[in-house]
Amino acid sequence: EVQLVESGGGLVQAGGSLRLSCAASGFTFDDDYDIGWFRQAPGKKREGISCISPVDGRTYYAEAVKGRFTISSDKAKNTVYLQMNVLKPEDTAVYYCAADEHYYCSEYLSDQYVEHWGQGTTVTVST
Repeated sequence: EVQLVESGGGLVQAGGSLRLSCAASGFTFDDDYDIGWFRQAPGKKREGISCISPVDGRTYYAEAVKGRFTISSDKAKNTVYLQMNVLKPEDTAVYYCAADEHYYCSEYLSDQYVEHWGQGTTVTVST
């Protein structure tokens, strides 16, 4: 059974940093599962912000976070990280990681074919 557990959210002042973790089980990074980070702010639609293919290393970022967020993976720990720097109040949202063998990490950051989601971790950025 695929399980994804996010952690690392919290309250931070604007300009600060957080590192989110997504611990995966039920598959390994050699199984060609791409992993994505998505977020949903209050009253807004869920949006894709970054994704990674641990097998070939490709990564993509939404324009809103490019240059501030960095996604990485640790195969030994079966964990994906999202380092978030220079946080802004508009980054406030619930952040979810997602994975699926049929999910393809691309520049479109679509959640199409994603069936496995974590429970989410809340990030609040204060002014």
